[in-house]
Amino acid sequence: ESSLHLPAPQGVMVYSYNFRSSLRWSPVEVDGGPPLYTVHFKTGAFNQWDEMNCTRISRTECDFPQQLSEPRWTITLRVRAELGAAVSDWVQSEPFVAERNTIIGPPRVSSVSQGQFSDSLLINVTPPFALRRGDLLHYLVSYWENSTSTTKKVITMNKMLFKITDLKESTLYCLKVQIELKTSPDFKILGLPSTPQCYSTTVS
Repeated sequence: ESSLHLPAPQGVMVYSYNFRSSLRWSPVEVDGGPPLYTVHFKTGAFNQWDEMNCTRISRTECDFPQQLSEPRWTITLRVRAELGAAVSDWVQSEPFVAERNTIIGPPRVSSVSQGQFSDSLLINVTPPFALRRGDLLHYLVSYWENSTSTTKKVITMNKMLFKITDLKESTLYCLKVQIELKTSPDFKILGLPSTPQCYSTTVS
């Protein structure tokens, strides 16, 4: 490497969980101390590079600012290493669209209680991110008898409070919930499932 040219950052990728996103990369190892990093972004609508809130930073991660929180935007980022007058080449990320590329975590099962009858359970869930107007969200609920974990039933609900019926009395049932988010007519994201939790129905 020439004295004014640093190795470029490697492993440059966007990490996004529940629509909170950041650019991450591997540290550049050079003589003379750890380098600093600068990150730029551009959107599909404005094809010019702009500064983010990450200019000459020491860490190897840059959080998206509020101005880039629009889930439908196509965003490309680039990062380079800097040490004194020496700089590396820019390295670009793959284009990122939050509503297609984010990982959706499991919803929280807030409460499970006995339904009005002994063959039902009332379930209350909380989504893992703040819902935006127009979000088409469904909850996929898988449930099964604890003793026969192979026989699963799946129901789809669009409310945060729902009821599972036609259960056996005095029986332990396990369930897990995951989110299906429809972001366009032809595309949907399937979220991670919650950890299975088990609850017993009562005797009438």
